[in-house]
Amino acid sequence: MNYYHLVFSVPHALVPLIWQNQKILFALLFKATAATLLEVAADPQHLGAEIGFLGILHTWGQTLQRHPHIHCVVPGGGLSPDHARWISSPPRFFLPVRVLSRVFRGKFVAGLRRAFSQHQLGFYGECQPLAKKKAFAAFLRTLFRQDWVVYAKKPFGGPDHVLQYLARYTHRVAISNHRLLSVDDSSVSFRWKDYAHHSKCRMMTLSNEEFLRRLVQHVLPKGLPRIRYFGWLANRRRQKLLPLCRRLLGATPPDSASAPTGYETALPQCPCCGGAMHVVERLTARQILREEQRQVCTIDSS
Repeated sequence: MNYYHLVFSVPHALVPLIWQNQKILFALLFKATAATLLEVAADPQHLGAEIGFLGILHTWGQTLQRHPHIHCVVPGGGLSPDHARWISSPPRFFLPVRVLSRVFRGKFVAGLRRAFSQHQLGFYGECQPLAKKKAFAAFLRTLFRQDWVVYAKKPFGGPDHVLQYLARYTHRVAISNHRLLSVDDSSVSFRWKDYAHHSKCRMMTLSNEEFLRRLVQHVLPKGLPRIRYFGWLANRRRQKLLPLCRRLLGATPPDSASAPTGYETALPQCPCCGGAMHVVERLTARQILREEQRQVCTIDSS
């Protein structure tokens, strides 16, 4: 069975408003994304099945600027409406992205309109003019004049590739250590991919203050979950429906004792030879600090 990777993002014009209302609008982003996938997948003209999937909120782009979007990992199929059989999606195709884009746009804008009418949104700084009813309605109309991006990436090769993706991206915030090239008293240099030019690798140097400003704006509000489950993978339903899916697919439950962990499925590559790097020892923060202090003392004494 294939696993599909879809990405839902919003127009840049919405970014300032989202950052001023993170809890409610990040929640709306999850809700609109999930409702879109569930509705379009259930349509008999498309898949005609009840699907299950997980969504992961990312708020950054390659240069650490604000870019809210949701990554969805979806098995290639779902349960029939009567839960009597498994319906598989066509090979290498899940759902039409143009349909997903239009439905997603409609649901998100409807949620914005509802939040405004219930006085749930705050407007500050550059967004303050939108606090007026006519201005906000005009702003919503502009959102319908542009296409919203729903991107379907190539399907995963199998469960192992899904685990590799999840282990690599679910708990990373904005940038990983391997992208950092240099750090000194005044600046930070890091590597980034320019997706607008065939993913060409480039280098960016920022002042320490600007680097920290870009980094900390991706710290989510306390208590806001970044990973959520929907459909038959939702917390209240998967205990009953996940075994049913396995039975219909003729799959056996994974052995928890032998299941690969995130460390084993996403081994980092050596920057010199390209080989897999294996964990030799794991140190606590206190041990790392003690080792750094020991090295400093050694340098001073020499």
